[in-house]
Amino acid sequence: MIMRTAGIHHVTAIVGNPQENVDFYAGVLGQRLVKKTVNFDDPGTYHLYFGNEGGEPGTIMTFFPWPGAHKGRIGSGQVGVTSFVVPAGTLEFWENRLSKFNVQFEKTARFGEDYLQFNDPHGLKLEIVARTEGKNSEWSFGGVEAENAIKGFGGATLLSAQPEKTAALLENVMGLDRIGEEGGYIRFSSAADLGNVIDVNTTVEAPGTMGTGTVHHIAWRASDYENHEQWKTHVAKSGYGVTDVIDRQYFNAIYFREEGNILFEIATDPPGFTRDESFEEMGKGLLLPPWLEPHRKQIEDNLLPAEARVLKEDE
Repeated sequence: MIMRTAGIHHVTAIVGNPQENVDFYAGVLGQRLVKKTVNFDDPGTYHLYFGNEGGEPGTIMTFFPWPGAHKGRIGSGQVGVTSFVVPAGTLEFWENRLSKFNVQFEKTARFGEDYLQFNDPHGLKLEIVARTEGKNSEWSFGGVEAENAIKGFGGATLLSAQPEKTAALLENVMGLDRIGEEGGYIRFSSAADLGNVIDVNTTVEAPGTMGTGTVHHIAWRASDYENHEQWKTHVAKSGYGVTDVIDRQYFNAIYFREEGNILFEIATDPPGFTRDESFEEMGKGLLLPPWLEPHRKQIEDNLLPAEARVLKEDE
């Protein structure tokens, strides 16, 4: 059976101060803070999720904010650049918005598309590209109205220790289509219209080191729980060591490290972020899984405040 992922489910990164993180992704970029919870493996830190109005797969950027953590180095074995996609014709809006918040950016082009490249406050490399594909976000916040809002992921650029092996995995195991090669990048695409374009940098960079300003892992979509079990079997039969299924509350997850040393996750589309709070209340309060609820006071006492707020530049 040929397995084909629909594309990116989410991307998870390590950053610093949580309020700085929320101010940038909600306040500057206008995304919705759809879930405020903790790292289930390390409850002393937040796990923050940003996306479109419903936090749909293909839109979800997630963060572990560790104040005071050491700075990481972006390099091979990591996602090098995370791409967001905006509606066609809105790049000028985003140029003006980044300038308004003193975010330095560069204009670049790749595979016939124009990009705005910039860093977040903690050093993550980001870019914005405009495309007609993909439904528009319905979320407005601060100075970002829905008509200009980030739709979700445009894709990602992978920095592999073995680019050709990573490329073969994307094509032969994950089921992406190889589109072409240009300027030191191999481009792949999936069937989805968000989170669907993956570029593999063919230059091998020095190994990355984990820390603030780096991506921890990239997650791919499984349509449901049955499909997820099929992916687990498929990945194992393809020669990769894969974890057991882990319940992450808002999706089930399996993990494996590919030959280019990038950590891959495969996550289920269901059950989503309304599992434990209403659509209207998402992202406002700290949500804990049942096994951590008895420790709520201790957890809350150890966390710095973090909330989505309109920044003074937009008031």
